Amino acid sequence: MYRFLLTRRWLGFHLLVLILIPTFFFLGKWQLGRYEERSAASERATANLSSALVPLDRLDSVGGTVPDAVKYRPVTVTGAYDPSHELLVRRRPQNGRVGFYVITPLVTPQGAVLVNRGWVPAGATADSRPDVPPAPTGQVTVTGRLRPTETEDTTGIRNRTSGLPTGQVLLINTADIGTALPYRLYGGFVELTGQQPAVDPAPEPVPAPDLGGGGGLNLAYAVQWWLFIGVAIGGWFLLIRREARDLAAAGADNEASGEGRKEDQAEVRTQP
Repeated sequence: MYRFLLTRRWLGFHLLVLILIPTFFFLGKWQLGRYEERSAASERATANLSSALVPLDRLDSVGGTVPDAVKYRPVTVTGAYDPSHELLVRRRPQNGRVGFYVITPLVTPQGAVLVNRGWVPAGATADSRPDVPPAPTGQVTVTGRLRPTETEDTTGIRNRTSGLPTGQVLLINTADIGTALPYRLYGGFVELTGQQPAVDPAPEPVPAPDLGGGGGLNLAYAVQWWLFIGVAIGGWFLLIRREARDLAAAGADNEASGEGRKEDQAEVRTQP
């Protein structure tokens, strides 16, 4: 009854199932790895956001780098803004609107740190300069979230330095921005959450990061891929059962037809 399993069609189907099972397994394992990675990053970021405020030079240095391990840590730094080298970061949406981040260097005795003072809506056209509230003059103390320098890999934004209006950039990349400044920069930048003295008007504060579900969607995908293994095996088994049942039914019909023909022939022979 099951000799059909050795036909070319069924051998190809067996091979397909044998390929799908490990493929689904490794896809689920990959999604599980993404879940664990994102969950760890979310937990780390949550802990960093709620950690104690520390001076900037405890976590960053002029010419240094900011690792992801200290991303979003609250820091404080004192200095004077340099509005002559202020920059606008293009294509930054906030609250459903497109606008700019306002990046102003804060000069300290050790060097300068880029401060994201907040968000402003776009101007009348894509290339026109928006209205930007001026930075406070004199010495200010800034508090904010420490952020690593932005790159194409970490943001998904394709960078370009030519063809942009004067004073505008696409990424807050300290290495690139630092080449046009008369002082050295800290490795990361500060996303402002408060400053003394406060000013009004001021750019709209950048909201705290949305950490999402910590990779919960990846966990759901992992379970989904592993469920597909059961679907593949179950479907393979059901198709075999159905094929065997259909062949058995066809065999029974053929046998019944054969018996019927024999009876007809015998009846013909017995007739006078």
